[in-house]
Amino acid sequence: MLRPEEWEALRLSLLIAGQATGFGLVAAVLFAWLLARTRFPGRVLLDAVLHAPLILPPVVVGFVLLLVFGTQGPIGRWLDATWGVQLPFTSAGAALAAGVSAFPLMLRAVRLSIEAVDLRLEEAARSLGAGPWDRAFTVVLPLAAPGLVAGAVVGFAAALGEFGAVITFAANIPGETQTLPLAIYAALQVPDGEGAAARLSAISFAVALGGLLLSELLLRVQRRRIGR
Repeated sequence: MLRPEEWEALRLSLLIAGQATGFGLVAAVLFAWLLARTRFPGRVLLDAVLHAPLILPPVVVGFVLLLVFGTQGPIGRWLDATWGVQLPFTSAGAALAAGVSAFPLMLRAVRLSIEAVDLRLEEAARSLGAGPWDRAFTVVLPLAAPGLVAGAVVGFAAALGEFGAVITFAANIPGETQTLPLAIYAALQVPDGEGAAARLSAISFAVALGGLLLSELLLRVQRRRIGR
């Protein structure tokens, strides 16, 4: 049986990963559309910047977030002065760190899916009088739905397992930012903590496996719906 603090770590992990995936997927769709369907100066540079968290050490990602969203950072100072919001060392900050780390994976899955949609279908919809938003929501996104599902699942799994960026930006605070990976790390730092680490690792494995099975089910449903 899990202890109350271990249940809390599980709850926080699911909450933070869910928030990171929800906000990250919306941003991934917007930027994926921009990169897949438009051409503009600096497009290659933007693409590289958006994928940077994929190749940077997670600790560096967390440190950059501290510089930008910390109370002395340009955005963090504005959020604190205007709205009284402080992101470092909070669950919202943990979700931000996890989301930024997982974002490139979601972006790539969604972008590839949008690029795979035949442009002739959009041209046909345009010839029938469909505007840009109509084409996006009735043609492209429905056909790209399997990629969106895959991006959401991959992003959730990455956010669920994120360690370096979260502990750097949000610390390891029980009941506030201590997710399953951080709880496992904390358990291994104390004598006789191997049992707790093993229990938490088993829970992490079960959650990840459940997510993969659910994603496969959703992908099959989406493929049947669009006739693939």
